[in-house]
Amino acid sequence: MKRQELQVAALENGTVIDHIPSDKLFAVVNLLHLEECRTAVTVGYNLKSKKMGHKSIIKIANKFFTDEELNQLAAITPNVSLCIIKDYEIVEKKTVTLPDELIGIIRCKNPKCITNNEPMSTHFRVIDHTTGTMCCHYCNTQLAREEVELSKK
Repeated sequence: MKRQELQVAALENGTVIDHIPSDKLFAVVNLLHLEECRTAVTVGYNLKSKKMGHKSIIKIANKFFTDEELNQLAAITPNVSLCIIKDYEIVEKKTVTLPDELIGIIRCKNPKCITNNEPMSTHFRVIDHTTGTMCCHYCNTQLAREEVELSKK
């Protein structure tokens, strides 16, 4: 049997975000402000995956995310796998899913929406979790998952 090397080193403590679509990797890095992280961050881009063909993965040492941060992640790439690692062991594994509401996370595409003209947070309701369709609370503009653009903070 042919021995294969691990593509990404093991993590002692921290979080692994796996099964990220490769075209969403840099949006995830930006969203989670990983450039500001003071611990080791390992990024694997376009890795082979039996499940997805190709995927990306992020490992962040000594970092654990809040529910709010996970909701932001779900807005741009739902259904990624999240593993919490302690002492090199997975202590929790879950799939990040889209919440029912997203506040201050994504931008409304309607230029006339009050959120694009006044200093206030956006507010979207998820109207279809399967397709990722969302509706603006203020102007009722609908967004498909592919149209999601992060709010500028």
